[in-house]
Amino acid sequence: MRSSAPSVPHADPATELAQFLEAAGDIVFRLDAAGRIVSASECARTMFAPQGAGATLVSLAPEADQAALGAALLDAGAEPARLDVRLRAGGKDIWFELRIGRPRHAADAALLVVGRDISARRDTEDRLRHLATHDALTDLPNRLLLSDRIRMVIAHARRSGQNFSVATIGLDGFKKVNDGLGHPVGDAVLRIAAARLRTTLRDSDTLARIGGDEFVAVLPGTCTEAQIKLVTGRLLATLQAPFEVDKHTIYIGASIGLALFPEHADDEVQLVALADAAMSRAKDTGKARCLVYSPRTGGAPEHDISLEAAMFQAVREGEFLLYYQPIVDAPTRRIQGFETLMRWKHPTLGMVPPVRFIPIAETNGLINLLGAWALKAACVQLKQFEEVSKRPLYISVNISPRQFRNDKFLEVLDHALAFSGMSGSQLVLEITEGTLMIDPVHAESILVKMAERQARIAIDDFGTGYSSLAYLKRFPISVLKIDRAFVKDLPDSPKDGAICNAVLDLAKHLGLSVVAEGVETEAQLDYLDQRGCQYIQGYLTGKPMPAHAAMAALKEDLYASLMPIEPQAGIR
Repeated sequence: MRSSAPSVPHADPATELAQFLEAAGDIVFRLDAAGRIVSASECARTMFAPQGAGATLVSLAPEADQAALGAALLDAGAEPARLDVRLRAGGKDIWFELRIGRPRHAADAALLVVGRDISARRDTEDRLRHLATHDALTDLPNRLLLSDRIRMVIAHARRSGQNFSVATIGLDGFKKVNDGLGHPVGDAVLRIAAARLRTTLRDSDTLARIGGDEFVAVLPGTCTEAQIKLVTGRLLATLQAPFEVDKHTIYIGASIGLALFPEHADDEVQLVALADAAMSRAKDTGKARCLVYSPRTGGAPEHDISLEAAMFQAVREGEFLLYYQPIVDAPTRRIQGFETLMRWKHPTLGMVPPVRFIPIAETNGLINLLGAWALKAACVQLKQFEEVSKRPLYISVNISPRQFRNDKFLEVLDHALAFSGMSGSQLVLEITEGTLMIDPVHAESILVKMAERQARIAIDDFGTGYSSLAYLKRFPISVLKIDRAFVKDLPDSPKDGAICNAVLDLAKHLGLSVVAEGVETEAQLDYLDQRGCQYIQGYLTGKPMPAHAAMAALKEDLYASLMPIEPQAGIR
């Protein structure tokens, strides 16, 4: 006779689940249809005592979260819900991820709520959000948050009619701190400056750091002359006080530029740009002062973004080309060489003036690529010119400041000479006085190495820059180019005549060649020729022309341009 095994009672599935979750450390509640707590896990009872059975789950949430939690409980009657919500425990709010659903085998309308503490995750998310919108060094809003704040102030201003201003604050002489004392001291100065500015401004103002030593303040309600003077006076004063860092006493000060809404601009990008332009002008005209933007004294940076994009496209499409202006012997008017001039033939804009694209190329670094191409192409072109003329010639190429300072410049020069097969003595490299005087020690080193390659150095626009006679002795200079500014009023201007005579006499005693630029009349040429100026360059003896026109001029031994491409005088 078989003995029957004792029957094992089936455990309630909901109870088993609760016990399992209890072991995992989660909180568990069973709710009735009204949302009241019927039972809770040991962890939940410990955490939320003395609230217990009979209280509603919604009552455990702070007021701001109660509506969302109540709605989730209602929705969970139809299908499971999931919600991140705060619950008050032990006098503080803790973030939980709640999963709410009806147990599968439950006979009543009860809900099972399982909560997992996500405080650590929320703290991490909050920190990441803060880092994304704040400057790591000063903890001020960064450019991203600044734009959002300005848009909010603009919206309020449009509703209320209360205008405002945006101020860009730049520290004066901050570079000397980093260079002289090191970046840790510079960082400390920036933190102190941020704290001072923040203390000076109102709670309703926004202060942001947008990079380097520049801060931006958004000043609601500050728009009259008296208000601006009061606020900016305080800002300047707080930064004029000395900074004490690591036993160093540092004086820097600041310059401020302001733009007004809506007088100057009505969007956040333009307001900051115009305030920055005003600040730059304040620095350029004395520093330690405040200037309000004025269209008469300077606008936003004239950096044409669309033109810049077109320039990169032009490089890919081969739209840049070289023109050549003859340099002639003054007595015979015979072509001795050519100055190479870069041109840009845009498919829709036509010939873009160099004054528009060269500064942009200098700023974005494209000048290094264009300059290397121009140097190589000019050297190759000289060989073709000599084949046509059947006599030696030389080519002159302008070197930009950024090219000259580039570490690869000498390599570019070597490659151009090797590729073309021409002698360095047939190459003249034109450099402005300002370029040489930015860093005279570096300039001397590079010029000596250029001279070792037999390349001749010409000082372009002589007399319009530093005009330091010391560098004529110090640097290996071969050619002086008299700027057109001293030629255009000859022979009627005694002062210009005196300057030209002085340059010619100086060059004679130093053994230098002289090229007079901008010669446009026979009277100018005769005046310079009589005073011993050997070389002439200008519209009288040849406009800038394409290579094929230059070769035609050489074939016929002409000295005037066959193609008057550019009627605007002064464009190079």
